[in-house]
Amino acid sequence: MLHLRLTVPTDRRQDVLDLLQAEVGIANIAVLPNCSIKPPGDVILADVARESADGVILALRDHRIDVVGTISLDSIDTSISRAAERAEDGAPGEGSDAVIWEQVIRATDADSAMSVTYIAFLAIATVLASIAIVLDSAVLIVGAMVLGPEFGPMAAVAVGIVHRRHSVVRQAVLALVAGFAAAIAITTLLALAARGLGWIDASLADAARPQTGFIIEPDKWSLIVAFIAGIAGILSLTASRSGALVGVFISVTTVPAAGNVALAVALGTASEFWGSLLQLGINIGAILLAGILTMLVQRAVWRRVPRAAPRPAGVHHP
Repeated sequence: MLHLRLTVPTDRRQDVLDLLQAEVGIANIAVLPNCSIKPPGDVILADVARESADGVILALRDHRIDVVGTISLDSIDTSISRAAERAEDGAPGEGSDAVIWEQVIRATDADSAMSVTYIAFLAIATVLASIAIVLDSAVLIVGAMVLGPEFGPMAAVAVGIVHRRHSVVRQAVLALVAGFAAAIAITTLLALAARGLGWIDASLADAARPQTGFIIEPDKWSLIVAFIAGIAGILSLTASRSGALVGVFISVTTVPAAGNVALAVALGTASEFWGSLLQLGINIGAILLAGILTMLVQRAVWRRVPRAAPRPAGVHHP
């Protein structure tokens, strides 16, 4: 169950209550009249089954509650209520399959923001990956994969394309391009410093690297793994199963490829540079394609699930 909190102008209160009471997936409705100061109006509280949440939000937006008031959702960790159980049983579909698109859009938009923290994490992960390549350490490679924050912007690009949120796409693409550029530049400078100190040299390119050599050798399996990881990532994101994202991060070699690009620049090895750049491009492209296709399928499937809440006549939400 989710907790729904609405701020509604007093003259819209009855319309909203009629909408909520008509939805079988809603329980425990409460009204706090004249409790909201900014914006002025009433506060309406309710518990909503996850599988009904997206339809309820769309209906509320059709009533322009997001314009004249506010709509907020919070997760309920534990709900002990017969009414809530009946609402979950009566709601259409399964809660584990339900997607709350507004929640997904806002979450990915926040994760794709071009911030100092985002660049710092991506740079640290890329530096760690370059050290892993020098040491041929699979353990450090996995650590760099988990640390990298790049899946957020990639998911945001897919979400923005599917839902036609152009501002989200622009912000996410900027975060991906500028973030990787900054991370590679920082790692290259550090690699040049290491080369100047004599810690690494061009012979590294010819050294045997059984644990990390796959980074510069993209093949059909690189594409398949990245595509599958993209599907898993979007499913875990839309289903709010963040724990599964760790497995996605470990599966994709975007950060290790960026780390090797930096090393290749510092050591002047063109073959490793182009191989790693191709690996990076394959992974990002496959994840984006998988994400877009997965969300299109989810949206098509979920649209077939009947909605109990009535929609206002003559109003269509894009």
